[in-house]
Amino acid sequence: MGWVVMSERELKRVEVLAQVDDGRLSVDNAANMLALTRRQIFRLLKLYRQDGASAIRHKARGKPPNNRIHKAKRDYALSLIKDNYPDFGPTLAAEMLAEHHGFKVSRETVRKWMQEDGLWLSRKQRRTFHQPRLRRECFGELIQIDGSEHRWFEDRGDPCTLLVFIDDATSTLMELRFVKSESTFSYFEALERYLTTHGRPVAFYSDKHTVFRVVMVT
Repeated sequence: MGWVVMSERELKRVEVLAQVDDGRLSVDNAANMLALTRRQIFRLLKLYRQDGASAIRHKARGKPPNNRIHKAKRDYALSLIKDNYPDFGPTLAAEMLAEHHGFKVSRETVRKWMQEDGLWLSRKQRRTFHQPRLRRECFGELIQIDGSEHRWFEDRGDPCTLLVFIDDATSTLMELRFVKSESTFSYFEALERYLTTHGRPVAFYSDKHTVFRVVMVT
């Protein structure tokens, strides 16, 4: 038996219902777009959530041609990643989507979406665009400093930034400090503690060009 093709009307219903399900469209707007009542929208939405797009077809038989996730859901997932997890890899992003947004999708699907949208580079692409930097040979010679803003304490506290000082030669965590926000002054406070504890390295390294600025004093 061949595949059952959905009509243009049914495809439009699926498109609208997917957006309602993702929270991107209100029930009232969906009812106006499809010329249906709110009650009909809720009934169709229930069917859609239970059985997917196949439940919207009129007297349909067989199975849909594939199990592709609707474009509206793909766009919604990517918007969540861009707004909340821009520095996360596909595996962790997929976990965050499931845990905090109830959006369950495989990490391989998330990886594919992020690569298509330019949010993640494959290993081959990273080797192409990034020339690896050789590590320093001696402990304490070069210290990498970086900051990561996140909800480190989940709902028990406000979002904050974790400042990290890492020895380049050994990857040893030399200094960890939670601060309200990433700023030059917060780095200075962490730096003072590092120097007191470990002494002065040959150099510090950071790629946070917007935080550290050169000031001319006259």
